[in-house]
Amino acid sequence: MNVARTFVEKLPGLRYRRSQAWMVVLRRAFAHIGRGTVIVNPMTLSGVSRIRIGAQTIIRDGAWLATEGETSSLSIGDNNYIGHRCHLHSIDPVSIGSGCVFADNVLVTSTDHERGNRHGVTGTGPVVIGDGVFLGQNVVVLGGVTIGDGATVAANAVVTKDVAANTVVGGIPARQIGTKAPV
Repeated sequence: MNVARTFVEKLPGLRYRRSQAWMVVLRRAFAHIGRGTVIVNPMTLSGVSRIRIGAQTIIRDGAWLATEGETSSLSIGDNNYIGHRCHLHSIDPVSIGSGCVFADNVLVTSTDHERGNRHGVTGTGPVVIGDGVFLGQNVVVLGGVTIGDGATVAANAVVTKDVAANTVVGGIPARQIGTKAPV
């Protein structure tokens, strides 16, 4: 039996358990965190007093959750899975429904850098993601976009315009490539 291999393979479970214990502290800092929600080993948490997360949501390792400015907000519904290294960044409001799945490395942002001063940031419009949405690996969702209930965004797509409910989009920029039956 290789003890080193066994230990290394147990680390993800240990990080999850440690994060469950740490949620007691995070609940006091955030605007709201629902019962059973776990944020595992985040990279960055900023502006947490303007972040609301529903119940039974898991946010995997390396997440970046940030709100900037007094009018910014980030709202995440119930029963969501947010994959590894996802980056959710808000100046204008960002709202994510319930029952969504975000694969690894997803970026959802309502921010952009100013053209004259690359250190400054500005809002790009609110982002609304409906219930039951699936965002594939490496998807980018830009400000001013609404993604309807049950939509699927294919891996590596860049969403620059609204996506209708129960449609499948892909590409750069994302365009409709199919539909799916409502669940």
